[in-house]
Amino acid sequence: MLLPTAAVALLVSVAFAHATHDAEQQVFTEEHLQELERKWGTDWGFSGVSTFAHLPHTRCLTRPESAFDIGIIGAPFDTAVSYRPGARFGPRAIRAGSSRQTSFRGFNPRANLNPYTSWATIVDCGDVPITPFDNALALRQMSEAFMELGNRAPTPEKLTSSTSYLRKPKLLTLGGDHSIALPALRALKQIYKQPLAVVHFDAHLDTWHPAKYPSAWIDPEDASTQSFFNHGSMFWFAATEGLIANGSSVHAGLRTRLSGDDTEDYADDSQQGWVRISTDDIDDMGVKGVIQTIMDRVGTETPVYLSIDIDVIDPGMAPGTGTPEPGGWTTRELIRILRGIEEMNVVGADIVEVSPAYDGAAETTGLAAAQIAYEVITSMVRKGLIEQAKTKEPKEQIRDEL
Repeated sequence: MLLPTAAVALLVSVAFAHATHDAEQQVFTEEHLQELERKWGTDWGFSGVSTFAHLPHTRCLTRPESAFDIGIIGAPFDTAVSYRPGARFGPRAIRAGSSRQTSFRGFNPRANLNPYTSWATIVDCGDVPITPFDNALALRQMSEAFMELGNRAPTPEKLTSSTSYLRKPKLLTLGGDHSIALPALRALKQIYKQPLAVVHFDAHLDTWHPAKYPSAWIDPEDASTQSFFNHGSMFWFAATEGLIANGSSVHAGLRTRLSGDDTEDYADDSQQGWVRISTDDIDDMGVKGVIQTIMDRVGTETPVYLSIDIDVIDPGMAPGTGTPEPGGWTTRELIRILRGIEEMNVVGADIVEVSPAYDGAAETTGLAAAQIAYEVITSMVRKGLIEQAKTKEPKEQIRDEL
């Protein structure tokens, strides 16, 4: 016999109410929750939602109560490029490249620590939602986002630490094109109340006056021109605004062509206080010489912004980028240099210009960027341990990892 529609609806509602009532009465013991976590709480490299290194995801910009010590934040912005776009998909590609990194297999033998299980609470903060239509608005959005996150308190036990390095959270930004470094530096200068040193790995200077990109349609003297904000001039703006400590910063891996018919670009760069290490210099001074040059310039106390353009690597190994320049360093050489400068006082970092549309089927650019991120995070964690040892934190607060 067919029941009337109303009767069927009544039976369904009664059954749903009964099921809901039973669910409300169910109590989950701590033991049961731990058992569920043991059974289902681990992901393989190919499973799970794509966060960086399978880290917990929190939309940090809307969750101020969720504290972190190191935050991974995506900046999917690429409308300030001068050649190939596509870096807005960089954060997604780098996260995919990190999928084989997990906390249960994250121990870094060279540093004698697992950065994902050490003192730092590390979270994937998601992405800054940046407009692709208006660069002036995009710059404002990024500036406010970096200020918002940079001014957050770290996890409670770090807030009261006698080690100053632990008392401010650190951000690692996944770009995005390289122009994102400007809003990051603006925020960091306000947070640390001083200009920063910049250690800049790149094939290009990125200190060009914006008018070096020729156009009859703009006033070259008007610094408010919107097109002046681009991925080759952000450090010119940073120097002009006093965000960079003069005489403290380094370019490494340069092999760019220059403007015009002479080396005026180098003169402008030197006036802004930079030391230049070319790609070819590694053949003469070796990796150790590059490391020594950087450390002699920057030291271990000055707050440092570490900015890594993936095009510092030869495009034969990292083709997925917007302005490739042949003749770059190998991935191994770059990683070895990064390991050698880990005693710098890095307070913020970025990995930029990953454009996965130009990558190969093996996704080698995303993999390289993810490994670089792992090394940067490792160095931040190790720096925290070194600084704790210097201030002689109570033994129970210092992991035996040095």
